[in-house]
Formats: sequence, structure tokens, C-alpha cells
Amino acid sequence: MDHFIYKDQKKMRLGYTTGTCATAATKAAAQMLLGGKRIGQVELLTPKGIPLQLKVEQIVIEENRVSCAIRKDAGDDYDVTNGMYVIACVEKIGQGYEIEGGEGVGRVTKPGLDQSVGNCAINTVPRQMMAQVMMEAADAYGYEGGLRTIISVPEGAEIAKKTLNQKLGIEGGISILGTSGIVEPMSETALIDTIRTELSMYCAQGQRDIIITPGNYGESFLTDQLGLDLSHTVKCSNFIGETIDMAYEFQLSSLLLIGHLGKLVKLGSGIMNTHSKYADGRMETLSSCVLLAGGTGELARRILDCNTTDEAVEVLWMAAFLPPVMEQLMKKIDSALKQRAFEGLRIEAVVFSNRFGVLGKTKGAEQLMMLHRE
Repeated sequence: MDHFIYKDQKKMRLGYTTGTCATAATKAAAQMLLGGKRIGQVELLTPKGIPLQLKVEQIVIEENRVSCAIRKDAGDDYDVTNGMYVIACVEKIGQGYEIEGGEGVGRVTKPGLDQSVGNCAINTVPRQMMAQVMMEAADAYGYEGGLRTIISVPEGAEIAKKTLNQKLGIEGGISILGTSGIVEPMSETALIDTIRTELSMYCAQGQRDIIITPGNYGESFLTDQLGLDLSHTVKCSNFIGETIDMAYEFQLSSLLLIGHLGKLVKLGSGIMNTHSKYADGRMETLSSCVLLAGGTGELARRILDCNTTDEAVEVLWMAAFLPPVMEQLMKKIDSALKQRAFEGLRIEAVVFSNRFGVLGKTKGAEQLMMLHRE
């Protein structure tokens, strides 16, 4: 598709979702089934308001059913589903409009997701879109019976192994997703939606005490160094503030944040989105902690000259001043987290570095860690 956005001074091409593919394939198949004519292209208006003209492939026409495929295009986004085919087989039924999942479409096995346990993993908006295009086709051709579309993804089971589906409780294939119908490259909205989905799943299972960590390195540290159980862990990426806000949405009891100093030091200055494009402040925060701990101006200046937090930790360790600086930093982090959190949420943090392991804990962190010991 030839629609673009600009991110970080780069022109990036938009793509379209699996939900858009399934809807377009359903529309094309319904039109061919009821109209009796083969079509090579289908028009679709996405919920975002962007019109698409999509090529229809793998057409199979039978007496009472038609199947066809739409090839997924993720634009300039990194997406493991890019290039795969989403197939819709539309058939006549007595009445109503039904949507089912076939080969390569996952089944929901845990509560808290968009669909109930046992349903195929086709989310609400794509379901609404498919029902709408089937009704429109029936009206256009004067058809008074019902229609069923069965969505399949031949590569879905294999592709799903590269996604979070198994952890989320979706077995056997991918999900048919999308609220806007459009994929934006490196979409922050998509990442935040993934965090919300995981929290919703744990909430539905009755789990109210969650560990959050920015990434994979934090998860390795949890098991190897802290001996914690990862079964209730959510990767929050850079979205620490947003994740705390979601804790209110799901009325969680506690959040235990564990991460590398390079990310979490920013919390000491109240920076709740730790991506470098929003703010840095790492060395400034550590320098202020040096002064608060009674360190010299010279040591604070040396920290300001460091390029990485690992380098700063080395400087503080060589100066025999690491523990008091970390104590001040953890006080700052504790204050920032509790200011962002809602009343009743227990929230604590553990900060580590590559060489020295645990550098600091907020006052109540050890108590929350006990909740997650294996």
C-alpha cells in the first residue's frame, strides 16, 4: 500500500493487519459466491478511514462456496506475519452471519483475552468487519440466506511459535487482530496493547501480583540471580508509566519492577518513558545522587563525563562511593514510582548492573520478591 508516516525523520510505509486481510478475503469470496463472477481485486475501507485496493489470489470457486486469499503486507514494520496468506472460505448457510477459525488460526485457552476460552482467536473488530462485508454482499445481490466465513492461515501454526501467543494462552496458530485495520511501523500503540493484553490475562486468572521488566536481559537476571518465578512476568519495554496506569485499570495489588540501571536510573528524575528519544538524564541523575550522598563536586563531574551507566558504576566503585549513591538513587526511584501509582498499589523496584549484580532495592522490594520466589 502507498500510505506513509514519518517517524524519527524517516519516511515509513504503512501496512495492513491480519484483520484487514481476513475481511478483504471474506468480502471478495462473498461477492464471487453471490455474484457468480471472478474478481481479481477488492476494495476495502479500513476503520482508520484509509481505503485499500488489494489483490485477490488463490481463488477456488465451487457451487456453494468460494475461497480466496489476501497476502499480508506489514509495510515497513518488522512483523513475522508479513507476506503470509490469509484465506477466507465463504459458504451459504440457512441464516445469520458466522465467523470461524480454520487451519493456522489459534484457539483461546486462557481467560482475559478479547475472545472467550474455546473461541478461535479472531478479535472483535475483525469479526465486526467480516460480518459487515457479508451483510453488504447479501444486500447487494438480493440474497436472503446466511453466510459463514472460515478464516485459515496455512503458515499460522509455525509463525505463532515466533509470537507471544503461547504465553498469552492462544494455541495452534496466530491471532486475527486489528482495531484500525492499519499497521504503523514500530507502533507504540501495538506494544502498549500487548502489555494490556498480558495484564488482562493475569487479572482474569486471579493473579494480582506482577513482575514487570523492560526486556529479556531483565528476565534472565530474575531467574539466574534472584531465583524468581517468571510465570507472572510482563515485559513493559520503555512504557513504565503506562504500565503503572494499567495496574489501576486492572486493580492490581502489586508491581515489582526489575531492570538494568541504564533504564531505571531515569526514574530517579521522574522520567516514566525510558526511550532515549524522550529524555536522557542518566548522568545528571547519578551526579545529583553523588552530591546528595555527600560526594565531591569533582566526583559528580566525573560521572557527568561518563558515556554509559556501566562506566559510571565503575567510577563510583573505584571511588568507594557506590553504595551511598545507590541508596540516594533508590530513594528517588521509590518516590517517583509511588507518586505515579494509585493508592493501594504496592510498587517496588530492583536495579542491577552487568558487573555488580543488584545495585539497589527500594524499601519494600524484598517483601514483594518473596511473593515470586520459586
